[in-house]
Amino acid sequence: VKAPKQAKPEKKQKKAAAKKSKKTKEKQQSKVQVQQSNWRLKVAQQKLQVLGFSDERPSGRMTEATSSALKSFQKQHKLKADGELNDATYHKLTWEAFAKEGIPKVKGKEIVSRAAKYKGVPYVFGGTTTKGFDCSGYVQYVFKDCKAKLPRLADEQVLQGIFVTQKQLRPGDLVFFTTYAAGASHVGIYAGDGQFWSASSSKGVMLSSLKDDYWKQRYYGARRVLITNGEVYK
Repeated sequence: VKAPKQAKPEKKQKKAAAKKSKKTKEKQQSKVQVQQSNWRLKVAQQKLQVLGFSDERPSGRMTEATSSALKSFQKQHKLKADGELNDATYHKLTWEAFAKEGIPKVKGKEIVSRAAKYKGVPYVFGGTTTKGFDCSGYVQYVFKDCKAKLPRLADEQVLQGIFVTQKQLRPGDLVFFTTYAAGASHVGIYAGDGQFWSASSSKGVMLSSLKDDYWKQRYYGARRVLITNGEVYK
């Protein structure tokens, strides 16, 4: 009886390398998917709070409390009650929350007009007054000036309202950028015509363009927090 042929060492090494490469690629893809879903889940957790289904702090991690809150929301709105954050649930959740948390009776043009009043105010890290602003302190101050409430920090403000694309931008929308830290680390107020007001660390409060190379490369996304004319537009 002939002994079975042994695979050549080179072939074994190539097979092992290919297998390892495939596993690494799958692991990287899985990691990206987790990172993307974490941010969406964090938004959903904030909306569940707004609607009174949860008092859990948004973490971007699926927990038993989050799954239970999602099931309750899904049952109330006649969706498949599986406790998972599918597209239908996410869409319904964000719009229901926007109808409740969106800022009414404040026009985008009013926000932009107030934003322009503080042109030239110097940048101060942690600044929240007209003596000096940081980016999120400036945005919060402008909205407060119009009797509208926003959280203090950019990574909290980015959870507010609803997502809009650049093509959908309206005056008064919030635009976010990734600058000194990952995620939403800089925020401004869209002014129309591709421009936005923000407190820049180099020049203080100024009007900038989304088309500028610096901002274009760092654009993170936009959120709408104003309910135009008292209506929710989908």
